Parts: sequence; C-alpha cells; structure tokens
Amino acid sequence: MEGSITTPHDRDRIQEVRRQSKFLVTIGACATAGGIQALRNFTGVQEFMDIVYASPEYISTLETSTPISAHVNVDFELRGCPINKNQLLEVINAFLNERKPNVSPNSVCIECKKRGAACIMVAHGTPCLGPVTQAGCGAICPTYNRGCYGCFGPMETPNTSSLAGWMRDLGVPEDKLRRMFRTYNAADPEFRQEGDRHGGANI
Repeated sequence: MEGSITTPHDRDRIQEVRRQSKFLVTIGACATAGGIQALRNFTGVQEFMDIVYASPEYISTLETSTPISAHVNVDFELRGCPINKNQLLEVINAFLNERKPNVSPNSVCIECKKRGAACIMVAHGTPCLGPVTQAGCGAICPTYNRGCYGCFGPMETPNTSSLAGWMRDLGVPEDKLRRMFRTYNAADPEFRQEGDRHGGANI
C-alpha cells in the first residue's frame, strides 16, 4: 500500500485491506512516515483547509496525517521518495519465496563511499542528513555536492542528536535544523523528535 492516512475513509479502507491480506507492505515515504502531508501535523489542519479550499466545511479529514503502521500491523516498510526499484523487486521476491527482504539498513554515507564521493560535510561544510538516513537512493544528492534531504527516512540506529550537534558547529541555525528533519519523513518518530528539539511547534 502507498499513501498516508489522512481521512476517515483512508483509515477504514486500510483496516479492511489488512483484514483481507496475508501480508501488508507499505511503499514510499507517505505510507511509511506520513510524507509531506504530515507537515500539517505541526499546526492546526483547519488553518490549511481555510487557506486551500473555498468551502472547507465540505472537507472530511483527520486532524493529522499518519503512516499506515499507526493504524494497522505492517509486515514490511519499503522507504523512499521515490522508492528504489531494485529494492521493490527484492521485497516482492522475498515475500514470494517466504524469506525476509534483504534491504540495506546502512546509511547514505555507505553509498557515498561506494561511489567514491567525498563527504560533503567534511570537505565543504555542507549540511547533510546522509549519516542518519537509510541507504537506497545511491547517494544522488551528495554526489552532486548537495546535502542529503533524508528521502529514505532514518536508518536503523540514527544518532540524530550527534549529527545535529555537528551541523550546529557548521553554523546551521536552529530553525533550519528543525526544517531539515521535517520534510518527506516528518511523522517518523526519530526525525520528528529531533525536529522538536530545535524549537517551535511550527514547520
């Protein structure tokens, strides 16, 4: 399944899907960590509806946007925005053959090393979420001297506070640190908690 749970219909539908399914695999950042739409969780949803819709009274929505796992048991989460097609094939193969998917729990830093790319934080002082983000993208952004945006969500054991301290030493202000952890995987507990440590309830 893909997509986050944002409406009562979504919630009811995923519960019915779970009842009818032997296995349930969530696909993509929206399904596994709330996605971009989870940014509304940091302010009142009514405020957004009043701005976006001419007649917000006709909109039926939940107060927050949440990952599927917040509502039903999930057998495997395939992360990414977008997902990695090779990882998708691996997950399908694994479930068809009744084995655990072999998806790397490593960070994007490992992918940088495999590509022979220099660490942009060390070499250029560029803020980067690569050390705490799960591998899967092939380190596209760091390879082109851009910091990782965390599209694949947190790795298995992310030390977000240590990374935030390092970025603070690079001169990254608190409000930017907060926004860095509130993007594609805003509802993921590790990223959300780290974002909350840097002040304010707003995005």
